[in-house]
Amino acid sequence: MSKRDYYEVLGVKKDATPEEIKKAYRQLARKLHPDVNKDDPKAEEKFKETKEAYDILSSQEKRAQYDRFGHAGPQGQGFGGFGGFEEADFSGGFSDIFDMFFGGGGGGGRATNRPRRGSDLRYDLAITLKEAMTGKEVEVKIPRQENCPTCDGSGAASKSDIETCTVCNGTGQEETMQNTPFGRIVNRRVCSACHGQGKKIKKVCQDCKGQGKIRKTKTIKINIPAGVDTGAKIRVSGEGEPGENGGPTGDLFIFINVKPHEFFERNGDDLYCEVPITFAQAALGDDIEVPTIDGKVRLKVPAGTQTGKLFRIKGKGAPRLRGYGTGDQFVKTVVVTPTNLTSKQKELLKEFTEAGGDDTYSQSKSIFQRFKDAFK
Repeated sequence: MSKRDYYEVLGVKKDATPEEIKKAYRQLARKLHPDVNKDDPKAEEKFKETKEAYDILSSQEKRAQYDRFGHAGPQGQGFGGFGGFEEADFSGGFSDIFDMFFGGGGGGGRATNRPRRGSDLRYDLAITLKEAMTGKEVEVKIPRQENCPTCDGSGAASKSDIETCTVCNGTGQEETMQNTPFGRIVNRRVCSACHGQGKKIKKVCQDCKGQGKIRKTKTIKINIPAGVDTGAKIRVSGEGEPGENGGPTGDLFIFINVKPHEFFERNGDDLYCEVPITFAQAALGDDIEVPTIDGKVRLKVPAGTQTGKLFRIKGKGAPRLRGYGTGDQFVKTVVVTPTNLTSKQKELLKEFTEAGGDDTYSQSKSIFQRFKDAFK
């Protein structure tokens, strides 16, 4: 009886990838396993046929010989050495059923050739208060790993220098079987030949020395939104480290630190500042000029203003990052005591005091007198 074509047995095309061949075999192994089809006398024969097809097509070398010589193999010697049903029992199909319920064979390591996401990167960015208020586009230089442009991240000098590992057939895992009172169990571990990569490189890329990655510094433009404050975090998608084995790239996170300002203090969306005024301005009132983050405004100081008086200038604070409008600016007046008075200024202040114009001084004198009287 002539053998069926191996591609036909697995139900795949002749240009099928190793992943497609493996997937087709796993599905058929679950479906055709004798333990699942106890009432079918041909189940064992069908399963052996499927296992034989997979053993040939999953090996790069054997598949190439099969494509060239057919079932006869090179020089008409055939392939041989497929092993009996007992050998194929768990390693071929039923271990996959075990995997469906337990997520992998007992005690073995996982292959490292699975796709893995790249690492995230962090960059601490210091900005001025004005930049935080108005927003800004800045350029940052990020040192990071990138896929080698010469080998496109493969680590090999050329595509022909990449071979599928013949020990694990590209899976990145080795399997051993162990008989127990409960049945045969498959133990899996990382392939000792390829260290879980599923491939071997005959000649490495000279630019990256086989690593597949090189270190570069990339300049990235970052849009700083108006209203950010210290501790804000900006995510730049896809600007982290490259992934492994086709995995996605990580992200870049920009951590904001707003530098202290020499004049303004920030509290949430509001700004605070202190403005000095003279004794005369505090007593008589005045229209003074007050700095804001985006210019200057006029502020009316009423007569009799004391040190510590707070005035609010609406809308001159920080933009609300997660809302509409802006905060306010609060101005604290500080009455400055004059120093280095001229003789004329001293004389005028004395006349002012004698005339009873300094209510604060009169009140203080009255309190001191009452204190002295209490201890007579």
